Amino acid sequence: MKFGVLVFPGSNCDHDTHHVVDAIAHQPVTYLWHASEDLQGCDAILVPGGFAYGDYLRTGAIARFAPVMQSVKKFAQTGGLVMGICNGFQILCEAALLPGALMRNANQRYICKQTFLRTETTNSRFTHSLPHKHVLKMPIGHMEGNYFCDADTLETLKRQDRIAFRYTTPDGTVTSDANPNGSLENIAGILSEGRNVLGLMPHPDRSSEALLGSADGLLLFQAMAESLASAR
Repeated sequence: MKFGVLVFPGSNCDHDTHHVVDAIAHQPVTYLWHASEDLQGCDAILVPGGFAYGDYLRTGAIARFAPVMQSVKKFAQTGGLVMGICNGFQILCEAALLPGALMRNANQRYICKQTFLRTETTNSRFTHSLPHKHVLKMPIGHMEGNYFCDADTLETLKRQDRIAFRYTTPDGTVTSDANPNGSLENIAGILSEGRNVLGLMPHPDRSSEALLGSADGLLLFQAMAESLASAR
């Protein structure tokens, strides 16, 4: 199996993500340049955090048109495994691989802090190895992390069990105080209808080693690797 990490002009977490897969999860991984449509036979695609194309138009709005994203869309539509982290989540929403949008944080400020998020579903290739309602500690670092969708979309996400994570207190309680950015119903991550695409604002790449304050993020990468191995 092989992981691919997308690289856009302005990406700043591509090396973090590559490091986790290579040095911590011990899986084959390669970088995928934004201007190429070649996914190099990768079995899973990681869309990292950063400021793709400087976010000059709107977060993720330019990146969605990159040649590599056209291939990622086709890959995802045929069941390929894709995870978007922070700016990667924003890109996936702009590319219509996930519903909704990431708006400016409710306090209108950039937020960089540790957060706690609760696993809302184990029915995905990203969370299948986690206990239901398991609380993870992961940092965030964003200006536009306020997830929003219309009422019909929210109802669909709930009905189809596609809300992957919610922001909570350390003990797993969903409260307004635990919501760092104003996200609708404390949503921190969602799944596609096919359950093969995950977008989340917290950074599993920055929380995969205890030295960084938490190794909880590694669980997502390991779950992906296990899922890919079992499918071979």
